[in-house]
Amino acid sequence: MDLDHLSIAATNMRGKGKDPEVADLLPSIRSRGILVPLLVRPNCAEGHYEIVAGRRRFTAVNAVVREGGAVKPIPCAILDEGDDADALEASMLENLARVRPDEVSQWESFVALVKAGRSVEEVADTFGFEPGAVKRILALGNLLPRIRMLYRAGQVDVGTVRHLTLASKSQQKAWLGLFDDESAYCPTGHQLKAWLFGGTAIAVKHALFDVDAFKGGIVADLFGEDRFFADGDTFWSAQMAAIEACKADYIDAGWSDVIIMERGQWFREWDHAHAGKRKGGRIYVEVRDSGEVMFHEGFLTAKEAARGARGSGEGDAAIVKPTRPEVSGPLNAYIDLHRHAAVRADLAGHGVVALRAMLAHVIAGADLWRVDVEAQRAPKEEIAESVEGCSAEAAFDLKRRAVLAVLGFDDEAPTVTGKDFHRPPFAPLFTRLLELPDPVVMEIVAIVMGETLKAGSEAVEMIGLHLGTDMRRYWSVDAAFFDQLRDREVLLAIVGEVAGEDVAAANAGEKGKVLKAIIADCLGGENGRAKAEPWVPQWMAFPPSAYTARGGVGSVSADARVGVEIAASIDAEGRGGEEPPLAA
Repeated sequence: MDLDHLSIAATNMRGKGKDPEVADLLPSIRSRGILVPLLVRPNCAEGHYEIVAGRRRFTAVNAVVREGGAVKPIPCAILDEGDDADALEASMLENLARVRPDEVSQWESFVALVKAGRSVEEVADTFGFEPGAVKRILALGNLLPRIRMLYRAGQVDVGTVRHLTLASKSQQKAWLGLFDDESAYCPTGHQLKAWLFGGTAIAVKHALFDVDAFKGGIVADLFGEDRFFADGDTFWSAQMAAIEACKADYIDAGWSDVIIMERGQWFREWDHAHAGKRKGGRIYVEVRDSGEVMFHEGFLTAKEAARGARGSGEGDAAIVKPTRPEVSGPLNAYIDLHRHAAVRADLAGHGVVALRAMLAHVIAGADLWRVDVEAQRAPKEEIAESVEGCSAEAAFDLKRRAVLAVLGFDDEAPTVTGKDFHRPPFAPLFTRLLELPDPVVMEIVAIVMGETLKAGSEAVEMIGLHLGTDMRRYWSVDAAFFDQLRDREVLLAIVGEVAGEDVAAANAGEKGKVLKAIIADCLGGENGRAKAEPWVPQWMAFPPSAYTARGGVGSVSADARVGVEIAASIDAEGRGGEEPPLAA
């Protein structure tokens, strides 16, 4: 068929938006033309056909025509008229086998298929998707059209879209208002969930009551895996009623008392002692802000246990005096110390096991260890937003999510490394690490090290120098950077870097605002200025340097300390010092 007799069908899943990328097809089509027939069907005009599948090839042919190349008639296969569902399937199958379309395009086509009578299961079978994946894509229909378009254009990431599917239409409109307001903070990613639920998102899995009979609203995310209560007050009303019912059951079972602790108060097991039902032990109910409820069975306070051990008879119940232990305290210490010595002697020859134990210690915590997670606290909201949205954070978080999945942790956990009272037990974690191959363990080590690497430290400088970290891969100038950049002498030096010394000299008397505009124009190649090479300020490079002799730059100071240590080491070696070899 001749090129001018063809057009793109409305059912073609790439039929909307800008032309698809065809750079990979052009060389072949220039030299040999189209070899694989387009799928077409008649449209309303005599002798004209619309393309159901093959828009990329059609676009490439048009590009060749615009270049002045000759084009032969295009081979086409004609579909039967009137079956939109079959046409959609043909388009989807062809496109999914080549360049996977974005999820919004998939959603548009899946919706059309469902309207044409296809079930979710049929759509999934046709395209080799899991039914859950089809449902996830269909869930994009819960979003306002503009949010879908922002997602399609890459202006909203998948994590943000996932949480926006939890939002009501009014919440989505409010979020768009923040998105459009340059002076407002627009929550994204995990911060968005807290914004939607007023601080705490309560997962359905924590409910003690019958969720099917629950009267309040429940929302599910884009993936259909996590469900949350829409109204916290309604949840807590039902949850506390269920806790009271559990309390009554415990009392009926013969327990002396059930203490329901205040919400958010932690049960400190070290301040209590185990005591059975017959010895007056109580049930302590720990109610967390997340909605999770934990029942601690058979405990008394440490003071009550001590009084009972003395046989004073005071307290809620008399405690039977414990039997004499099999070994004395000193003998226990003797046993513990000898076992410790034997284990570490064996461990000295098993570095692979030791690495896993060390990693478990960092993640789960240990009596002799203290490892904190870098909080990444920023002095201003716009700085926090800049860091949170940068490509480096996105790349690190993507790998962190993979590690959370490998370890079987909650995929909503903010870190792999445990914090304060939210630490996993050592034993199952260590067992899991022993099961994993060395390359996977090393990836976990890298994530944990990244989480516990202090910002502004010598460690950052030394590791960045060793790895040859190139900030241009991860950073580009943004509004938050310009807002904090106010030193005129520094601005003039940066103009010299990006625009040349002649431009800097010509603008030596200009104000900071003008200098910033020159820098922005050079970096963007705008307003007639030549676009500068990818640039980072000297303080952010590895190694860093300063623009003036005034000092006061944290990265430069930290790097100087690293330099002193390295110089001292070289000096020591120069004096004949030789590092002793490791034991064989």
